[in-house]
Amino acid sequence: MDNFKIIYKILKTIEKSMDFEEFDKECISYERLGISYERWEVIMHQLVVNDYIAGVHLLNNFAGSLTPDIKIIKPYLTIKGMEYLEENSMMKKVANMAKGVIDIIK
Repeated sequence: MDNFKIIYKILKTIEKSMDFEEFDKECISYERLGISYERWEVIMHQLVVNDYIAGVHLLNNFAGSLTPDIKIIKPYLTIKGMEYLEENSMMKKVANMAKGVIDIIK
């Protein structure tokens, strides 16, 4: 699966969960996303350090891993994460409209 699709799914799931008191961590688990734990760990780390999500703690890992252990508390989108979702939703709509126009012209 494309990394950007995974990122979009994670952000969209977190965005939807902001209406609920509890967060089901399994909704964004590597198993549910169909990716390796290692890929999930890198993506989650990048989402936190690049300020797309908050409410996720990066714990120091002294076992030699390139990324710290990740503890999901109550994730939420930052403004930057919200902007990412908005921009990608608009781009999908534009792409679908352009595809529709091309199909009509053919």
